[in-house]
Amino acid sequence: MTDKTRELETKPIGKLLWAYALPAVASQMVTSVYNIVDRIFLGHSGDGMGTLYLAALAITFPVMNIIHAFGSLVGAGASARMSIVLGRKDVRWAEKILGNTMLLTFLFGFLFVTAGFIWMRPILTLFGASAQTIDSACLYMDIVLPGMFLVTMTYNLTGLIRASGYPTKAMWIMIGGALVNILLDYLFINVAGMGVAGAAWGTTISMALTALVSVVHFVMPSSFIRFKRHAWAPKLYIFRNILAIGISPFLMNVAAFAVVAVLNRQLTTFGGDNAVAVYGVVNSAAGLVFMMFLGVCQGMQPIAGYNYGASRNDRLKEVWLLTMKVCVSLGFIGTVLAFAFPRTIISCFNSEEQILAVGVPALRYLMAFATLIAFTIVNSQLFQSIDQPWIAIVTSLSRQVIFLIPLSLIIPGLLYRAGGDGVTGVWLSCMICDILGAVLSAVLLVTHRDVFRIGYVPPERKPRKEAGPKES
Repeated sequence: MTDKTRELETKPIGKLLWAYALPAVASQMVTSVYNIVDRIFLGHSGDGMGTLYLAALAITFPVMNIIHAFGSLVGAGASARMSIVLGRKDVRWAEKILGNTMLLTFLFGFLFVTAGFIWMRPILTLFGASAQTIDSACLYMDIVLPGMFLVTMTYNLTGLIRASGYPTKAMWIMIGGALVNILLDYLFINVAGMGVAGAAWGTTISMALTALVSVVHFVMPSSFIRFKRHAWAPKLYIFRNILAIGISPFLMNVAAFAVVAVLNRQLTTFGGDNAVAVYGVVNSAAGLVFMMFLGVCQGMQPIAGYNYGASRNDRLKEVWLLTMKVCVSLGFIGTVLAFAFPRTIISCFNSEEQILAVGVPALRYLMAFATLIAFTIVNSQLFQSIDQPWIAIVTSLSRQVIFLIPLSLIIPGLLYRAGGDGVTGVWLSCMICDILGAVLSAVLLVTHRDVFRIGYVPPERKPRKEAGPKES
């Protein structure tokens, strides 16, 4: 063990969370930059196609979400599991987690790239692509799809870099990729006039660079956890442990994929391509705040997981409380900004009046209860960090699947038939589901509060071989 990992059990929680959360927030923010930068440059393209480009990229959201879901299935599960294992002081086991993470990354990468190339056009049509947007959406995905495997690898490896005690390095890898993406988007879109293809190539090239740097970290002799020959042997129990924890963020991303697909179809029905373009814009803007929640929670995860593995339940409670305070405060600030400066925020993406007219109320609806969204996300991440995957699944899916999808299918039609605006019904559905999701999250937290009790011993659900892999 190194000083970087030992401090997870000894350093004051406030300093630890700051040290881990700040780089994680920066990483989350720059991860969202890959799509947001594409939208900003394309939305202000000088060829008069800005609104059409925004609608086309909004159609690609579900596909990007499902690919990111496979990344979180492996990456989030592996990083949480590595934190717990390092809390038990088992470095060899951590190395096996690294090697088996790469094996799962290659497997899922091959599957989604192959499936995407075979069924891309019917998939995008299913998600609401119109005759005007389908060609641009397909062109973007044909170029970005292979690169999505690289961003999945980067996501997985930077999570392990963070879990093994290098949060700042993980941050700079992501920031470097984002800066390259911004530069290439400017060159390919504004200078070369390549439109959607330019945005796609800029994203793909920057993804390749971040993946390469992430791999190099685990090859360098100075790294605490490195690729070792024994780590590449596939172990079913390690696969199972990774996937059991990762299933919660995976299903949350799949839910986001399903939600975007449903909302896009509803918005196309009641508002056309302009409404879909607005959703792409406000979802990107609101997503910046939600990415901050996830970043702070990612900073919490290695601290919570390590101390859970080390049976330091007092520190587990302390880091959860502090994370909750930070995220709820960020949610309040996000709500204030959305209500005070909606036109300014939306104008960063597109300043056309028809976009602003629909986008201003949409942003306010989506951000009205950001504090409740923060509460739900923190609790879901807590259960994920302490090896409670099924509770994490229920918490994370409640807001999107249990409540939002049914509400978005019912309320817009009811409002439209009553003489109202069906598009407003979509935004209203989002706001109601935020309230209901937070209520269910609170109930689940109360029923599992014993995990914070000093002396709490979690039930043993692991096979005996998991005392630590000792095979050569």
